[in-house]
Amino acid sequence: MKNELATLSIPMLDEEMGQQVKRYVDSLTVPQGSLGRLEELIIELAKMTGEAFPEVSRPGVIVFAADHGITDEGVSAYPKEVTEQMALNFLNNGAAINVFSRAIHAFFDIVDIGIDADIEAPELTSRKVRRGTRNFYKEDAITREEVNQALEIGYERAQKMIEQGAKCLILGEMGIGNTTASSAIISVISGKSVESLVGQGTGLKSEGILHKQRIIEEAILLRKPIPDDPIDILMKIGGFEIAGMAGAMLAAANNRIPILVDGFITTTAAVIANLISGRASDYMFVGHQSAEPGHRTAIELLGKEPILQLGMRIGEGTGAAVAFPILKSATLVIKEMATFESAGVSNK
Repeated sequence: MKNELATLSIPMLDEEMGQQVKRYVDSLTVPQGSLGRLEELIIELAKMTGEAFPEVSRPGVIVFAADHGITDEGVSAYPKEVTEQMALNFLNNGAAINVFSRAIHAFFDIVDIGIDADIEAPELTSRKVRRGTRNFYKEDAITREEVNQALEIGYERAQKMIEQGAKCLILGEMGIGNTTASSAIISVISGKSVESLVGQGTGLKSEGILHKQRIIEEAILLRKPIPDDPIDILMKIGGFEIAGMAGAMLAAANNRIPILVDGFITTTAAVIANLISGRASDYMFVGHQSAEPGHRTAIELLGKEPILQLGMRIGEGTGAAVAFPILKSATLVIKEMATFESAGVSNK
């Protein structure tokens, strides 16, 4: 990797600031510990940002869209053309992530990093590495050069959004076939069986799920990705949007910007980012736990607990966007709530 990624040195968490904020939270006009997870969130935000009164507004949402050659094996209920069609839906503000991004007043960027179609639209960030990955059932998905290019594109897009003023990064994705790639990646890294990780994806029935499991199992045996080598994994069974999101997360962590991780595919990218740099996960919150079975394993690989569990499995960054107001609430508690001393309230 070149440029920023070649010299990446993610800063350590500010533990001293975390302790300072913990003492301040203990002085607020509520019984100690009664804020529950909100207290944990604000302390973690203080460690991440190094600030006593962390800010997460405005958030920035980046959606990376790309196609997957593995769809040639019939692993998805939808044709690959849906990736292009949904990208156009994002551009027309008609998707779920558009709705939730507006609700939280987020900066928004949709990036074509590998759609198997040419889309002309002024609102689209066109950074196509290639028109979809290769079919990893038959050959490696991505070349080393393409992996590095996708990581750098993700890093650059996040850096641009941070410079625009984003205080919290939400990553989303669109790519028919990406639950197949994510299931393969998490199986390789975790050592868990493909069967335990594969779910409906975009809506497969039981027969389709069994076929998808078999294709992934055989592809892993054919490709032989190295479990502790994130670049090798991306080359052999990865996706351009997965690499792009990983690069964006590395940029956020490098800038001490909190990352609100979405569902299965985004968490897979987070696991890859953390393999590239072991401090990346220090700057991550998991917004929600998807209904996709592999997501729980991916979350465990990060050592996190989700903020929400709503049974969602949309992707796009939607679960993270829905969780954002909770993160925002945590910052408001410390900024606006009175202390026992300032309110003249007797402490125990």
